[in-house]
This record gives sequence, structure tokens and C-alpha cells, in this order.
Amino acid sequence: MANKKKGVSGKTHTKAQLDNYANQNNPNNKAYKANKQNQKIQKEKSNEFFDAAFELPWYCLSNPYDYD
Repeated sequence: MANKKKGVSGKTHTKAQLDNYANQNNPNNKAYKANKQNQKIQKEKSNEFFDAAFELPWYCLSNPYDYD
């Protein structure tokens, strides 16, 4: 089985693209830390949305044909 490298190729990307990729994947870089912080915030916001979306009264969750 072939090992797949994680990364980008210098044959298909410019120097600026390679530098941006390296900065975003280096734990000691501000871009990496900002990306991780943004991912954390977005995950928290998505959890808040789902928590609020499922706070429904009991009669909205039941089958309407049960009460015929």
C-alpha cells in the first residue's frame, strides 16, 4: 500500500501558496492558532444552534394521529 503524503507539491503550487500552507499547518504560527480558535468558535456556535432548535414542546414531538 502506498503511503500518501499530506501536503502540497511544489510542482503544482506557487511559492506563496506553499508558504501559506506551511504557515497554516505549523503549530507555532499565528495563522495556525487563529484557524484552531475559529474552528472552536464555529463548533460552539453550531452546538448552540442545535440545542436551541430542539427545544420544542412535547406535542410537537408526538405523532398527531395518536390522539384521534
